[in-house]
Amino acid sequence: MTNLGTPPATERFLPLKGKNVVLGVTGSIAAYKAADLASKLVQAGAQVDVVLTGSAQEFIGKATFAALTHRPVTTSLWDANSPMAIDHVALALSADCVVIAPATANTLAKLALGLSDDALGATVLATDAPLVVAPAMDANMYSAPAVQANLALLRERGVVIAGPGEGRLASGLIGKGRMEEPLRIVGLVRQAIGRGGDYAGRRVVISAGGTQEPIDPVRFISNRSSGKMGYALAEAARDRGAEVTLVSAPSALDEPAGVEVSQVRTVAGMRNAVLAASQQADLLVMAAAISDFSPAEVAAEKIKKNGAGLTLELVKNEDWMPLVTGPKLVKVAFAAETGNAVEKARAKVTSKGAVFTVANDVSEPGSGFGTDTNRVTIVDAAGAAEQLPLMDKLAVAHAILDRALPYLK
Repeated sequence: MTNLGTPPATERFLPLKGKNVVLGVTGSIAAYKAADLASKLVQAGAQVDVVLTGSAQEFIGKATFAALTHRPVTTSLWDANSPMAIDHVALALSADCVVIAPATANTLAKLALGLSDDALGATVLATDAPLVVAPAMDANMYSAPAVQANLALLRERGVVIAGPGEGRLASGLIGKGRMEEPLRIVGLVRQAIGRGGDYAGRRVVISAGGTQEPIDPVRFISNRSSGKMGYALAEAARDRGAEVTLVSAPSALDEPAGVEVSQVRTVAGMRNAVLAASQQADLLVMAAAISDFSPAEVAAEKIKKNGAGLTLELVKNEDWMPLVTGPKLVKVAFAAETGNAVEKARAKVTSKGAVFTVANDVSEPGSGFGTDTNRVTIVDAAGAAEQLPLMDKLAVAHAILDRALPYLK
């Protein structure tokens, strides 16, 4: 086998590059999580302007956010170092999204009433950008009728409510009220910014991960797929405005925020979930590594070791992708191979009813299962092949969606 060497370094795809995000932080013990959120937004490529309320500063200082964002931090309408001092709607007009995390019960009430007695309130009232709010408070406060009424009103106005999560709270109570995890908030910000994208109004189904076929109650046969390519496709479609269903075989990855996830395990489970989700879909991308074979029989109890070896009889699984249909469904297939990937992909385009097949050689460095990068070749129904360079998997996902878009009705 030829040694292909170390793959060249690739530039990480930044989903929020060129976007301006205003992060409002209010007076909650969860304010420490806002520092992590600011960092993750910056890492995603966003320019982040932080607005701290007076009560937030009792929990965390502006130096923290200035260091993380490399931007001035606004603490007051009268802060001489803030653009708000010159124009009280400066941040509002430049924002692509406004996020308030954590959002206290008091903040929710002020948002519902439209109060603008501080820099954060003025920004929210003056912006046309989408608003994402992550409540954080004690469980009894969160369940209070007034808080629930304010949340319902904000949802009616189109505000995205992130969380809250459930667990142990600062008071010691166990309940609902924990601020949503920063990574999921970033996902909701990406979704909010992309809601008018070129996939807006489209329904997209993505399959991901490696299916597992049981041998007995504790063992199974599977493959090395991590699900990273499928999850990247789901995030990319979401970021471009699509309504996304991700049908996922077991994976260690976190479920993408803003995506409907159907967890399955076996080939049969994957088949049933994909068939159901695709009936009214515009696009299906079959990125899952579906088992080609299954044990002919599944033992009812754990198979015990004995003096002899164990022989498994495997039967071939049906290729059911040709059976997936819908009145407007466009299908994209994947071919993960270990040599001659393009030639093998050509054979799959027609047999699977796909408009093109995405081929990749998983034995190539940087392009195998579990990597953060991929090098793929897109093979269309006429047999023409377009090789893409080694890229971040999210960049590959966008390239696939770019090429699928012209086929959509």
